[in-house]
Amino acid sequence: MTEGDYRHIYVVVEHEEEKLLQVSLEMLGEARRILDDFNKKYSSKEKVVAILLGYNIKDISNILIQHGADAVVYADNLELRYVRNTIYTKTISHIASDRDVAAKIEQEYAAQFKRPRYMFFAADSIGRHLSATVLAHLESGLASDINKLVVGDLQITHQNKTGGKPLIYEKTLEMYRPDFSGFLWTTILCLDNRNPAMQKDYHPQACSMIPGVFDIIQPDPTREGKVIEYSPKFDEQDLKVKIVDRKIIKSEIDFDSYKAIVSFGRGVKDSPEQNIKMIEELASEIDAQIGITLPLSKKPFSVSQTVDSTYLIPDRVIGTSGRKVSPKLYIAIGISGAMQHIAGMKDSEFVIAINPDENSLMKDECDVFIKGRMEDVVPLLIEEIRKQNQVVQAKVT
Repeated sequence: MTEGDYRHIYVVVEHEEEKLLQVSLEMLGEARRILDDFNKKYSSKEKVVAILLGYNIKDISNILIQHGADAVVYADNLELRYVRNTIYTKTISHIASDRDVAAKIEQEYAAQFKRPRYMFFAADSIGRHLSATVLAHLESGLASDINKLVVGDLQITHQNKTGGKPLIYEKTLEMYRPDFSGFLWTTILCLDNRNPAMQKDYHPQACSMIPGVFDIIQPDPTREGKVIEYSPKFDEQDLKVKIVDRKIIKSEIDFDSYKAIVSFGRGVKDSPEQNIKMIEELASEIDAQIGITLPLSKKPFSVSQTVDSTYLIPDRVIGTSGRKVSPKLYIAIGISGAMQHIAGMKDSEFVIAINPDENSLMKDECDVFIKGRMEDVVPLLIEEIRKQNQVVQAKVT
């Protein structure tokens, strides 16, 4: 592998009707931060490259440059107006391995260029599917649902990868994702086979990134970058799948219209049916929407069909695998405080947590912590709220 074989971070951005999704700007911001450190550490001049597909989308390029891209490669074609995985996969894969495109990004290493060094996708319904098919096409690895990235030089000893010998892997992208508990991270590496018996390069090192985790950088209207047009080529086979009608399906659960949200986690386990109904009663008293943590959507408890289909559903999940909310009041009941959930509710104005464990991580994320079992605390809250509501109504009348 030579210096010019694998270069740059390619970021596959998403938009809806020419409006960029928030996660696309988050990915660009993280790519910019990583590459600024990378170029300083390795005395390099690699670029952040945004890949933009769609129809009448060239003007979006300026926004991407303002948010950290050094170059934008855009493919503008009526066939690309809406996402079709077959032609999107083909177009992105071709852009990622096109030396003519690489020459326009950076002339110096264009003749040697094979693939991007790193590649980022969004961990949403489109990005998860697209990242898998693109990386299969490029014959490299993929880490999904990442919420932390680090570049470093690692000493690796592996029977297959290194033939059992310790070798240094430079410029390795360490991709972290939370495990199911939300309290531990799994580190995923995409490493070349350097064993002489089975040598093979695996680039780009790629991942899909969880929306809402990474910060958007402040846009700079004075930033300059290259805007490169790519003309995709399709054959009859590519266009067999047609989009004849399209509707945007919004989530069944409306969090945005509520000033208060009551969420619950696995702490309902002692009496799930009764506890969920009790939480429903509390939410009704304060006109709040109800949210859950990710494990609850996996239906870990035996409850009635009505409770199951109403509350233990993915649309109610708050966190990195669900929705990000910012109500005026957030009540967390029986929630331990896993990082996945915290990421989804940390922008709430005022947070109350109810938990019997005073060492719960949720304690550090709330304004008021009530130590106690929900079965003891929530009925008292409901009773007090009703009293206060009666006082207010009496004053009004």
